[in-house]
Amino acid sequence: MASQFDYDLLVELTEERGVPGYEDRVRQLVREELGPHVDRIRSDAMGNLVGTIEGTETPEYEVVVPAHMDEIGFMVRHIDDDGFVQLDALGGWDPRILRAQRVTVHADDEDITGLIGSVPPHTLSEEDREEQPDVEDVHIDLGLDAEEVDERVSVGDLVTIDQTTDRVGDFVTGKSLDNRVSVLAIIEAARRIEDPDVTIHFAATTQEEVGVRGAEALGVDLDPDLVVCLDTTVANDVPGFEGGEYVTELGEGAGIKLKDSSVITNHKVHRRILDVAEDRDIDHQFEVLPAGGTDTAGLQRTSGATPAGAISFPTRYLHTPTESVHKDDVDAAIDLLVGVLETEDGEHDYTL
Repeated sequence: MASQFDYDLLVELTEERGVPGYEDRVRQLVREELGPHVDRIRSDAMGNLVGTIEGTETPEYEVVVPAHMDEIGFMVRHIDDDGFVQLDALGGWDPRILRAQRVTVHADDEDITGLIGSVPPHTLSEEDREEQPDVEDVHIDLGLDAEEVDERVSVGDLVTIDQTTDRVGDFVTGKSLDNRVSVLAIIEAARRIEDPDVTIHFAATTQEEVGVRGAEALGVDLDPDLVVCLDTTVANDVPGFEGGEYVTELGEGAGIKLKDSSVITNHKVHRRILDVAEDRDIDHQFEVLPAGGTDTAGLQRTSGATPAGAISFPTRYLHTPTESVHKDDVDAAIDLLVGVLETEDGEHDYTL
């Protein structure tokens, strides 16, 4: 069965570049897509973008639906005498996957393609083979002499991985599905929801990958009555892991977050999300994530105690250039979000 979500928009969102603190290109795209479907749209000094649909019955009751739009990337920290570019990480990278990648250096007035090289394995010593690399050990080769690199690249320039977004079987794979698939979801929800009972703030947040900073600031500004966060989550349903380590499985439906290392969701909120999934026959699964956090935590307690839950997109190979989601899970998570928002009337008691 064909997917219901806007695949072309997902490709556009994921192939755009936007590292923490520099989400400008993504923000502009989201503004263009979200703006026609909300009553008002605005951004703040952190770069968060908020599109609001006013409630018709209980407008004073406010729900925030955050989805972070930044992707993990790098900042140039040094250019050596030979013209090789050294990096500082923006977000959580596993340095092992960086070897032999193509990247883009975003200089002031141009984008420059570069290579993170890997020397041939038969030239490595046994000690080199066993050594675990750090991001600080990675360098970019721009194929230019040192003088030209010095003229075109500066400390502070941003760097992102080069990758296209494609279909692979039932999967969609590419870079920055974490968390542009959730940004797609807030746009899709805004398109589908008409005249909600309560006021809904769809928020594309910033700097999540470096500590949920945008969400924490947003929580103070909005002071919501309810938070329903969207993000990707781990799917370790691959060789080398056993069932208890999977967290979620691709193709089994939307994730309903119970906990991660930064938050324990309000159990009345996740119970209501579950009720919607069951009432609307939406495939779903529970998420218990041992390590990792999302904007859920940032908004749960920034403005005092706030009822918070989260809907997650199961994702294989997180924080790599080949992040992968199942098309049916994407549909299920968006349907579940829409169902929760359409049935929120401001009368549910989430006090524990």
